[in-house]
Amino acid sequence: MTEASPTTWLWIDGKVQPAGDALVAALDHGITVGDGVFETLKVVGSEPFAMRRHLARLRRSADVMALAVPWSDDELRTAASEVIAAARADAGAGRLRITVTGGPGPLGSDRGAAPPTLLVAAGPATPWRDETEVAIVDWVRNERSAVAGAKTTSYAENVVALARAHALGAGEAIMANTVGALCEGTGSNVFLVADGELATPTLSTGCLAGITRELVCELVEVVERDDLTLDHLRRAPEAFLTSSTRDVQPIGRVDGTPLAAAPGPRTSEAGAALAELAARDVDP
Repeated sequence: MTEASPTTWLWIDGKVQPAGDALVAALDHGITVGDGVFETLKVVGSEPFAMRRHLARLRRSADVMALAVPWSDDELRTAASEVIAAARADAGAGRLRITVTGGPGPLGSDRGAAPPTLLVAAGPATPWRDETEVAIVDWVRNERSAVAGAKTTSYAENVVALARAHALGAGEAIMANTVGALCEGTGSNVFLVADGELATPTLSTGCLAGITRELVCELVEVVERDDLTLDHLRRAPEAFLTSSTRDVQPIGRVDGTPLAAAPGPRTSEAGAALAELAARDVDP
């Protein structure tokens, strides 16, 4: 592997090393066909936030992929602690990523007999803006996909959609699903005020079951709806994105048109509730 960043550290095969020194098999199925699952976590101090929930989702995603995860939660936590310690001693640790791939395999969709590969990386936090602009893109999420709802390493369509959003001057791309229901961003869930209520798309729309989405739905009153549309977002008086590293991020503009408030009162309530939770409990 070429060096990804001098401040990113990687745990692989029981050893912590700078990411630029780490080696992964050239024919690893995660590289050749995107056969893998992953989790991205925020690091608070020296601890990954909500790791219990993230590890549970990692295993749910692996089940969807019929991918073995032979490591115990304790082993995964130990690997995370070791790589976070190395990153903190270097340039800081604000972000953790756990990746499990199908391991070395043939040049096709079939898996080989090799065991899966585990990569645990830590590095500086993502610098998010106080608010963001989103762009609605023409591509859709397939809610009937074989991997719908799984957090897989097959992110090519997200790369293309996000590049389009950046070209339009936005920080995130928003997609509907195949029947036109509002779904999600490339790496975020969407919340908006509709009909006077804070709402978010249901998981049946094909959106990812985001950990921050889950926490916000537990902390404040949210209605999950499968009938939200892109027009609901365009007309919303306020809206925000959630993800594990951005927390609650207000949406200031949709396709260049300002929303009435950013942040609005529901956005501020959700952001404050999440921040209070993180301050008192690192693994809720």
